[in-house]
Amino acid sequence: MALPPPDPQFVLRGTSAAVHTLHFSCGGPEPDIPLLFSGSENGFIHVWNLKTHRVDTALDGHGRRSVYCVETMGGKDRLLSQGRDQRICLWDLAEGRTSVTDSVFTEHVGFCRCSLLKVAQGRWLMAMAARSLEEVQILELPSKTSVCTLKPEVGAKLGMPMCLKLWQLNCDSQPVLLAGYEDGSVVLWNVSMGKALSQLICHQEPVMSLDFDAEKAKGISGSSEKVLSIWSLNEQQNLQVYKTHELVNAGISDITIRPDKKILATAGWDHRIRIFGWKKLKPLAVLDYHTATVHCVSFSDHSNPRERLLAAGSKDQRISVWSIYAQT
Repeated sequence: MALPPPDPQFVLRGTSAAVHTLHFSCGGPEPDIPLLFSGSENGFIHVWNLKTHRVDTALDGHGRRSVYCVETMGGKDRLLSQGRDQRICLWDLAEGRTSVTDSVFTEHVGFCRCSLLKVAQGRWLMAMAARSLEEVQILELPSKTSVCTLKPEVGAKLGMPMCLKLWQLNCDSQPVLLAGYEDGSVVLWNVSMGKALSQLICHQEPVMSLDFDAEKAKGISGSSEKVLSIWSLNEQQNLQVYKTHELVNAGISDITIRPDKKILATAGWDHRIRIFGWKKLKPLAVLDYHTATVHCVSFSDHSNPRERLLAAGSKDQRISVWSIYAQT
């Protein structure tokens, strides 16, 4: 008999608004306190202390407009956030500071989260949806120098970019971007050359979220439909459908593969979090706690596998934190 799914290990309340993004920072040396950053519809970023389960700091830098992306940049004191005020903010949180040190005006009206890739010590690439509806802009941070603008070929009706994932196989290889578009396709871009290498139609509806495993050259995407699409990248850099998985209910807001590449989690419009084995996409658990759409899922970066957590943020203004399959 299958074991019943667990309850959350704990629940974080107090955002007073729907939670749209989550990001852990738990990999620091002792006595660093593990943190969880959350971005909410009311424009606040909350820094949660995972020892006390309380908010250490509330950051307000997006003019009370929804925050839908939060990432740390090489340590928990350097933060990047993106909001519906069309700004990406860089924060310095060292020594108790709560100040925005720099910002980038995106001029993009959609919900496409930016993607960060560390390319050298203190140097990052950032992909973001650009002002022109179909374009993606790549900037270098912290200099904010434009690297390139990725434009679909004339006549390619991809629509808006919906989700982005910058990656590179190793520190010597070229940065590459996977972008999911409004027409349901995923496109692989060579960032240095600024050109599309491959395109694959994965969904009938806009691609809401994707994640990619560079080691296995395999990725997964979800949309508003009932289908998860798993696709692979061959040695000629061509994307191809690997398999699809039919879901019970339609609508996936977010997908994330755990850093150890063993399992993945999806955030559902049906209020559920689903856990799958990554190797064969075997369904492992359905976590049923939230009373509204789950917007985001994130795995912790604890160095000790036994401490690993999964967090989910929902429209119901709560963040559920789970300890699942931490021993594997």
